[in-house]
Amino acid sequence: MNASPAVTEVDPTLRARLAARIRDVPDFPSPGVLFKDITPLLADALAFRDCVDALAAPWRAVKLDTVCAIEARGFIFGAALARALDVGFVPLRKAGKLPAAARGVDFQLEYGKARLEVHADALAAGARVLLVDDVLATGGTLAAAGELMRGLGAEVVGAAVLIELDFLKGRARWPAGTPLQALLHY
Repeated sequence: MNASPAVTEVDPTLRARLAARIRDVPDFPSPGVLFKDITPLLADALAFRDCVDALAAPWRAVKLDTVCAIEARGFIFGAALARALDVGFVPLRKAGKLPAAARGVDFQLEYGKARLEVHADALAAGARVLLVDDVLATGGTLAAAGELMRGLGAEVVGAAVLIELDFLKGRARWPAGTPLQALLHY
């Protein structure tokens, strides 16, 4: 069970059904941004279940110890994926949100700086982790999450996202050779 994730092509009918439940919200959170709102997908029990199943499919034969998901919408998919894959779940939080000793990494966003933190004792050295988030945009947050995990001695096996905004080229910031799966591309 140390296999690479299966290359699974999402059924076009499923992809269309999921995409139909992603609402475009113009000029949010600022003018010129077209926000991809996932709340209609989450509200549809069948679509959400099928989405989680499709996100999990490539990782079922891969040895994983933990799913680590990025605050906040990544938690929704990360916890569901951890359950589907029968592994633990570790939240990666914004600065100052964790009650015990934490390790963190600072990173640059398009509009400023941010910090991602995890409990210092959240993972055993060598833990095999899958990173999860809702959207891959410019790639800074996902790259920071990978850096944070490797700093704790974990092995980042790959990443899974619901949506990849291809035009922002965030995948270019992801380490070559480390699998990155996205269900929907815009």
